[in-house]
Amino acid sequence: MLVERLGRPLRFLLTPGQVHDIVAAPLLLEGRKARAVIADTAYDSNALREVIRAMGAEAVIPSHPKRTRPFPLNKRLYKTRNRIERCFNKLKHFRRLATRFDRRAIHFLALLHLAGAMLWMR
Repeated sequence: MLVERLGRPLRFLLTPGQVHDIVAAPLLLEGRKARAVIADTAYDSNALREVIRAMGAEAVIPSHPKRTRPFPLNKRLYKTRNRIERCFNKLKHFRRLATRFDRRAIHFLALLHLAGAMLWMR
């Protein structure tokens, strides 16, 4: 999920359970403009940082502990990352989403879009 600065959802991309989220990140960022992209340590990869740099945005991603030369981190800006976590929490208030009631991906994605639109209307 891609979230704007106020924590409202912008884009959803549904992937199989065994696919890591970093695979979908460049697709979610495609065609977007931003001053900064904030993500957690799981998104620390040179390829994603290059995609973010090509957008003209700042990558606010903590370096993985195994990196020999960590990237600098804007800690003040990174504190706003909780907005996406709060958005996930708001989506889980829709019981049908939280329990993954819909088994077909197209139905689940449609409900995600509907719930996202309802969050925008609040």
